Amino acid sequence: MRQTQFKMLLLIFLVCCFTGTTACAQDKNFHIYLCLGQSNMEGHGQFEPQDTITNSRFHVLAAVDCPELGRQYGKWYPARAPLTRCHTGLTPADYFGRTLVEKLPKNIEIGVINVSVGGCHIQLFDQDSTSSYVAKAPEWMKSMLAAYDNNPYERLVVLAKMAQQKGIIKGILLHQGESNTGDREWPNKVKKVYENLLHDLHLKAEDVPLLAGELLSAEAGGKCASMNSIIQTLPATIPTAHIISSAGCQGIGDGLHFSPAGYRQLGKNYAASMLKLLTKIKK
Repeated sequence: MRQTQFKMLLLIFLVCCFTGTTACAQDKNFHIYLCLGQSNMEGHGQFEPQDTITNSRFHVLAAVDCPELGRQYGKWYPARAPLTRCHTGLTPADYFGRTLVEKLPKNIEIGVINVSVGGCHIQLFDQDSTSSYVAKAPEWMKSMLAAYDNNPYERLVVLAKMAQQKGIIKGILLHQGESNTGDREWPNKVKKVYENLLHDLHLKAEDVPLLAGELLSAEAGGKCASMNSIIQTLPATIPTAHIISSAGCQGIGDGLHFSPAGYRQLGKNYAASMLKLLTKIKK
């Protein structure tokens, strides 16, 4: 009888560990955030010494191998710039995570996964168009795509499933739109990517909001600021989407990217929105 009970308990343990997102080692106090987009989410800003100070409660899951940073794909490390790839810069995800650990209770830890490609359209993350997009990609983009085995969406999903063995996915951060400026179908394209992520990771929209950041504002010299009016309509297409304002976030001379100070403020804006949502999302 005792042996039969042991076998039943072992079976339950194995089912727990190897089905869906219910992992035995999951820590509900380890909050995971997925980050995707183009260059502003990838990190264009030159980071400074203050951006490399780590916090024991803020972590990054390496999306690529970076020997020079001592990082290996698929492993967790203390989060410090650069978060995305080996030679990228400051990203909103940096100060999003830093702000959350500062504001949340001491027992909460934060992890981010950032899979972003400078200059890409949202269609790159649509599995129905990824292969054709990669085939026609410009030369300057090919090395970035190759870093993700030419499938950023799949890389994000694989990493997210790894992360679900440790913690709980609490939100998805998007900063993309410069390459889709004027595209009124953008909200529907984003919806498809978002719903695919929810499906593939067995998540519910009401538990995992989408935080979409505005582009560099017209006041800050943004060349693609007209896209913000389209971005602002996203909640009409995705009820669980929330728009992150870029007002007051400084830019640089190219009219496309934020300054280091701008990235820090934008990251804090993402965090402020998420902190409000965490009080509403069922734990």
